[in-house]
Order: sequence, then structure tokens, then C-alpha cells
Amino acid sequence: MFKFGVDSFIWSENFGEKDLWILDKAKALGFQTLDIAIAHPETFPTQKVRAKNDALGLGLVTTTTLNRSTNIIDPDPKVRAAGVRSLQTLVDINLTLGARILGGVNYAAWGYLPGRPRTEQEWEWSVAAMREVAQYAKNRSDLTIAVEPVNRFETHFLNIAADAVRYCRDVGTGNVKVHLDTFHMIREETSYTEAVETCGKEYLGYVHVCENNRGIPGTGLVPWKEFFTAVKKIGYEGPLVIESFDPSFEELNRLCAIWRRFAESGEALAVEGLRNLRAIAATV
Repeated sequence: MFKFGVDSFIWSENFGEKDLWILDKAKALGFQTLDIAIAHPETFPTQKVRAKNDALGLGLVTTTTLNRSTNIIDPDPKVRAAGVRSLQTLVDINLTLGARILGGVNYAAWGYLPGRPRTEQEWEWSVAAMREVAQYAKNRSDLTIAVEPVNRFETHFLNIAADAVRYCRDVGTGNVKVHLDTFHMIREETSYTEAVETCGKEYLGYVHVCENNRGIPGTGLVPWKEFFTAVKKIGYEGPLVIESFDPSFEELNRLCAIWRRFAESGEALAVEGLRNLRAIAATV
């Protein structure tokens, strides 16, 4: 049975103490998992989220994005070291929350586009840094670090599932897997089925179910039945999480290019999307 979740971005751009109510809302709407996007780990209310969720029992996932000051492919070793420390902080947050997955653009700074293809040196820097973080996590828990290939307008580093699988293998710790997002896949992959099968059960660690225009899932061009069939075939058992953004957001909209509303509210988008995806999944 597919387990559907929702991203905190549906309601809030920068999750903080003021947003603890989102956990209650996600549970009330029938979602089994809440993906909490952590933009600023240094101010994240970890203990309060843990206390709130102890009473609710939601499955928790966290996602993040590195920035220019924590870019683990930066030529400056001090910046790369800061990135490792930031990711280790996120590992610690996940351990406190009891979360099993840390996903997102965690392998390079999100939006860092040097105007050329990825270099072997950048690959080596990122793999080495991720190996350090992944080993730190492995020594403490069964946390999965899931790397998200995103479209060419957001990174030059990982765009397709095949490269993400190669990255996981090069890190080599066994707890680094792939975070697929159907929004990015429609721009970069040639086949949803092949991308999922490239990951297989061994490497598919997390999934975002987003429409091609980031609108209501089930109303656009993503071949949902094909995707769900492939996910089911490889035996993926993790959450499938709806993510979108509000045009009133400030930090996110510059990189995500969200200029119009796709529903009355983010919540309405998530609720209708959940209804649509459940109906499609039921036919698989």
C-alpha cells in the first residue's frame, strides 16, 4: 500500500516554532508522513517538534538544501567543512526527531550554477564530504541520506537518477540513496519507468510526488500510473510526499520560479492532490 505524505512547504517557507500546528494539520488531513523542510538547522525547534509528534505519531522526514556558505563543492576547503558540519547537525536533528530520511539538495549548493558542466574535482569534493557525513550518520543510527537529482535550472551537479545512483555507489557507505521527484524527472529523464528501475529497491530511498507545473498532482502531464507501477514493481515501501510552494514565499520563489497560484491555497492543493493520487494508485 502506498504511504502518502505532505511537505511543510505547503504551509510555511521557513519552519519554526510558530509552525508546530502543521503537524496537527497534516495528521488531520489524513497524511501519514510529514516532510519538514529545514532551511536553517541552527534555529530549528527540534525538541518541540519531537514533543509534539510523540503525541501524534506521524512519520517524519526532513529535507534541506545547502547554500553558498555550506557548498560542499566549493573550491574553498573552509566552505566545504562548513557544509559537512551543517549536514552533521541535520543528522543530529533527525536522530532526535526519530526521522529515518534526510533528503533534498544536500550534495551541492542549491542554485549554484557556474555555467559549465560538473567537473571531476567537484565530484570528488562532494563524494568525500558526503562520505564523512554518511559515516557520521551510520555510526549513530539507521538514517538514510537521500540525494535529490533536480532540474538543470537548479543545479549542474545531479540531474538524473543514473548519476545519483553512481554518486551513492561512489560514497560507498550503504546509507546514501536517491530521492526522486516527479517534477524534476519530467524535465530530465527520458522514462519514468527506467529512472525508477535504475534506482531499484537498493537505491530508491525517498520520493516526492509533484505535478509537472508544481500544481495539483493528478491534473498535469506526469504519467502517474506508469510511475506508481514502476515504484510498486521494485518494492519501494517508503513515503510519497506532495510538495509545492506558495507565490508569497521569498527565498524559494527566486529558484523555484513560482509566479502564480495553482489552487485556492497550498492546503487545497495538497488535499485534492492526495485524493487524485490515491485514486490513481488504487488502479495499480
